[in-house]
Amino acid sequence: MLETIDLSKQYKLGPNILEVLKGINLTVNKGEILGIVGPSGAGKSTLLHLLGGLDEPTKGKVELEGRDISKLSDKQRAQLRNRHFGFVFQFYHLLVEFTALENVMLPAILKNKEAVSRIKERASNMLKKCGLSERLNHRPSELSGGEQQRVAIARALINMPRILFCDEPTGNLDTETGSQIENLLWQLNKEYNATLIIVTHAQELVKDATRIIYLQDGIILN
Repeated sequence: MLETIDLSKQYKLGPNILEVLKGINLTVNKGEILGIVGPSGAGKSTLLHLLGGLDEPTKGKVELEGRDISKLSDKQRAQLRNRHFGFVFQFYHLLVEFTALENVMLPAILKNKEAVSRIKERASNMLKKCGLSERLNHRPSELSGGEQQRVAIARALINMPRILFCDEPTGNLDTETGSQIENLLWQLNKEYNATLIIVTHAQELVKDATRIIYLQDGIILN
C-alpha cells in the first residue's frame, strides 16, 4: 500500500549536512497498525512527515499504491492529504474560535464533495463515537487535554482516510487518558480498517501493534 524506497532526508546547517534518514526501505500494509519507536532525534517524526506527504525527501521516494507522492506538486499533495490521509499530533492544533463540531467539519468542507448538512451529521456522529456527545458545541478552551485529542482524532477521520498518521498522540496526556486514546485508536482501526502509523518514544503505546520498527540514527534496526 505505502512503500519507501531508499528514502533519505538531509538538512543543510551552514557548512554542514545533517543526515536525518539514511536509505529507509519500508512497506506498510493495508489495515495494519505500524509502530515506529526510537529515542528523540532518531528521525521518527521526519519519517512520518515524509510518509504523509508533509515534506519532500532528499533522495529516494515514497509510493502510495505505486504512485510516487514525492513527485506531486504542492497542490496535488495537499489534495492527497485531505482526501486519503488523516493526521493526529501531540499538540492538537484545533482552531480556538471554532467549536468541537466545527473543527471536525472543516476538512470535509474543504473537500467540497457533499452538503454541509450531511457533513454536520457525520461530524456529530464521529464525535459521539469518540465519546464526546456532550461536547459538540464546546470550544477547545472548554475541553480537557484528552477531550481535545479526541476532537483531533475525529477531525482526522472525518474524510474516512486510508491511513491515519499519529505523531506522539499521547505524549501530552497523563497515563490514564493516554490509555483511553490508545483504546480509541485500536477500536477505530478495527471498525474502519484504517491503516495506523504511530510514532512514539513510549513502546507501551504500540505494544499491541501489528508490527513495530525501531529507528535509531536515521536507520531501521530490525
